[in-house]
Amino acid sequence: MPLNPVLEKVTANIVARSCATRAAYLEKIDRARGHGPHRKRLSCGNLAHGFAACSSDDKAAIRGAVHPNIAIVTAYNDMLSAHQPYERYPELIRRTARDFGATAQVAGGVPAMCDGVTQGQGGMELSLFSRDVIALSTAVSLSHDMFDAAMFLGICDKIVPGLLIGALAFGHLPAIFVPAGPMPSGIANDQKSKVRQLYAEGKASRAELLEAEAASYHAPGTCTFYGTANSNQMLMEFIGLHLPGASFVNPNTPLRDALTVAATQRAASITALGEHYQPLGRIVDERAVVNGVVGLHATGGSTNLLLHMVAIARAAGIVLTLDDFDELASAVPLLARVYPNGRADVNQFHAAGGLNFLIAQLLDAGLLHGDVNTVNGTGMDGYRKHALLDDAGKLAYTPVAAASYDETVLRPIANPFRPDGGLRALNGNLGRAVIKVSSVPAERAVIEAPAVVFDEQDEIKAAFERGELDRDFVAVVRFQGPRANGMPELHKLTPVLGVLQDRGFKVALVTDGRMSGASGKVPAAIHLTPEAACGGAIGRIQDGDIVRLDAIAGTLDVKVDNAAFSTRPQASAEGLAAHHSGLGRELFSLFRDSVGAADAGASVFA
Repeated sequence: MPLNPVLEKVTANIVARSCATRAAYLEKIDRARGHGPHRKRLSCGNLAHGFAACSSDDKAAIRGAVHPNIAIVTAYNDMLSAHQPYERYPELIRRTARDFGATAQVAGGVPAMCDGVTQGQGGMELSLFSRDVIALSTAVSLSHDMFDAAMFLGICDKIVPGLLIGALAFGHLPAIFVPAGPMPSGIANDQKSKVRQLYAEGKASRAELLEAEAASYHAPGTCTFYGTANSNQMLMEFIGLHLPGASFVNPNTPLRDALTVAATQRAASITALGEHYQPLGRIVDERAVVNGVVGLHATGGSTNLLLHMVAIARAAGIVLTLDDFDELASAVPLLARVYPNGRADVNQFHAAGGLNFLIAQLLDAGLLHGDVNTVNGTGMDGYRKHALLDDAGKLAYTPVAAASYDETVLRPIANPFRPDGGLRALNGNLGRAVIKVSSVPAERAVIEAPAVVFDEQDEIKAAFERGELDRDFVAVVRFQGPRANGMPELHKLTPVLGVLQDRGFKVALVTDGRMSGASGKVPAAIHLTPEAACGGAIGRIQDGDIVRLDAIAGTLDVKVDNAAFSTRPQASAEGLAAHHSGLGRELFSLFRDSVGAADAGASVFA
């Protein structure tokens, strides 16, 4: 199937726009490759420190510098359910590496905070910045220059993007991302959401809410809704940094372990010591980035990836813009309905055919670049298959089925849930924002209503409890951008606005902050740039101004005379000082002062 013309055009635009920066990046990683293992150039003292704690066999292999030495960079901790299974991965990887004639060492650990724990709390204001801390930590881990390849153990919201940004600074090394998989299904996500709304209305007790939450988040593994963590897993498979079929296999199962064993063997096979050298920086190219955007649209993935993918691309010398996302949305249909875009969870999605059925459908429609480099060494065609165990308990693959096993969850290209992708860019006199349209009811795609302006998400809850919001309105929540307070997810707003929408009111959100990847049904123009703290127009909106959010036309405007609006005074951020101390926030002033705009990835590296 010929490549879709929109896909072809967007890819060509990215290549042209990135010509100088991509060339400089590739020259850098080519210089870094050098000749042979870098540890050969370490002093004897350096090298002895590097293998001092190893077994005698591993010491001999590392000092000989003829066997691959694999770095393990881990985001393990046992509070974060998605990462708890990683506790036993290093020993499994080390044992497999030895069996395959290689060695493996834990090169370092990176922090991994749980957005589920910090939602609505002060710690959430460190969440986005933690991505760049993780990138820095990854660089420190690999800076010992002892390694021929790297395996990255991470799943959740900021962890995978941070690991990949850091890894791309070492783009001459092969790299494989190793997931741990989603927890088994608990109570239905929509049932959990209903209890949250009842609690917001005062119709459910805290004990009832806690019981529902505990029945949903109940075991090791990733949360089962299709938020940022699971969107990250999709991205790694679409870019070609997972083995085929690796993303959504449950933790602590024989198939999960077999995939980890295979990933270790593959990492040892694609180093510069062998004939199948596959450096990370050559995998993450313009075509792979476009494939990732296509996967995001086709699955209705998390809006957080609009930030992370821009930052990841820039780390590889590629200039990706919101215009690219928006243009691709017109060509890529929505093929999946996974909560919050539907009722199913990721386990049901995987059982219906999952990412590999989706990849096959998109390839056959000319909506993916098939001729890309992947860790599997096969191009994207190698991802048209499901992972399973054969009769001997070994990893094997079978071609994907020709049809979805459940078209309420996953559909073929000929019968999409909607003809366009799940994410859109919005432009207008308020600036530039993004919206997730895949879970917004069609009758809510255009909202025009008076503004009610807030500086804190808690103010909305208080106004709701006072009965002041039983009407049509657009909630404008400002001073929530990266420069203001680290751009926290405003997850507290979801139950309140959801209740009001269910009561029949036309409600929407406009903010320079973020929403959780689990949010969806209320129209929300988020990541608004410029942010209020940088003089953005959102800081001049007043209560009662008519705001129009049009997800169909892709516009976001305040309907006030332009001359009068431009002369209005900018709102002051009097309450921000309270957000700059406590829970470690005072240590992040350097990040707040230097972070880039949301549409440039909200990164301190931009």
